[in-house]
Amino acid sequence: MAADPKTTLRTYLDARREALISKVEDLSERDARLPRTPTGTNLLGIIKHVTGVEAVYLGATFGRPFPHPEELIPDARFETDPQADWYATEDETIGGIVDLYRRVIAHGNETIDALPLDAIGHVPHWGGEEVTLHQMLVHLFADLAGHGGQADILREGADGAVGWRRSGDNIPPEYDWPAYVAKLTALANRF
Repeated sequence: MAADPKTTLRTYLDARREALISKVEDLSERDARLPRTPTGTNLLGIIKHVTGVEAVYLGATFGRPFPHPEELIPDARFETDPQADWYATEDETIGGIVDLYRRVIAHGNETIDALPLDAIGHVPHWGGEEVTLHQMLVHLFADLAGHGGQADILREGADGAVGWRRSGDNIPPEYDWPAYVAKLTALANRF
């Protein structure tokens, strides 16, 4: 049975959210925070970043600010540290950041439920640019899909866990990965 467009968007958005959260499950605080790229990208930082983004995109943008702004990063902190939303501080935990993200998600879902797709909002950090809820949901989905891809690669590098949402749920269950990598390496070396 075909779903209405808003339900379709929300279903795909919720799947991306859960996939992202799953990338820090069963990791130690150290492994979730450890920088895994030359620019410091880390799994918990990605979740912290999308938490703040969603709080704005599905909150303040549509005149429905997140009800607990004190739990989000204050704008002034970005003046001293423009990367403030990309890492967990010493007093933050995986559980705390995931809990906050789930509450931001619930607030955002209330916005989705309350407004029609053609509702107009203004994105504060885009200079007040006018957007519809539909545009914002598509933008947010694309943003989460990109960050989900980052998280997939970082998690595989952390402990070898692979898969769309849970380890192994969209990859061959029994596969000779070293032979596969050797095959691809030999192919690349021909060039």
